Amino acid sequence: MKKFALIILLALELVVSGCGTSGTPSTTTNTQATGNWEAQLTGGTDQASLLNFVTTFTVTNSGPLNVTGFGFFNAGACFATGTNAETVSGAATLTSSSTNAVTGSLNLTITSSTNGSVLTLSAGTLTGTSNGTIGTTGTLSNGVVVGTWTLAPGSGVTGCNSGGGSYILCQDKATCTPATAAAVAKKSD
Repeated sequence: MKKFALIILLALELVVSGCGTSGTPSTTTNTQATGNWEAQLTGGTDQASLLNFVTTFTVTNSGPLNVTGFGFFNAGACFATGTNAETVSGAATLTSSSTNAVTGSLNLTITSSTNGSVLTLSAGTLTGTSNGTIGTTGTLSNGVVVGTWTLAPGSGVTGCNSGGGSYILCQDKATCTPATAAAVAKKSD
């Protein structure tokens, strides 16, 4: 009888241990955005028209950006240049389709560590492609973000006026042109 009970217990253990291990396979494609992104801002006047920059960050699917680099191309009254001159934060949402097209959104906030000026890039519509497959994490390529920006000068900052306009943010591109932005904006209409 002990042998029979032992066989029943072993059979029961095999049945129970098999439960929960056969999940439904993932049907989503994850996308990670990395690399250098170059921003060109249009609109604004005086110092507010000199805010083009390059930034480096990483994000997978959605959430806050892990910003690892940032620098303005132009020095000016609104923002100082140099290490730790700005605090940069932002978030993105990346959605991949079965055709590897990526859509989503991205926003950035750049705050001067020296004078409190704040540059906000919002309403950013992101497009690109991913090399991921179902259940894997692909890398975003040809990423382009188009949106609007606003500048709020810090308290008591002279020579920096508030402003706003449109921006284009391109991933790993030597050139980032307003013509590209117009094409992306037309495509998303």
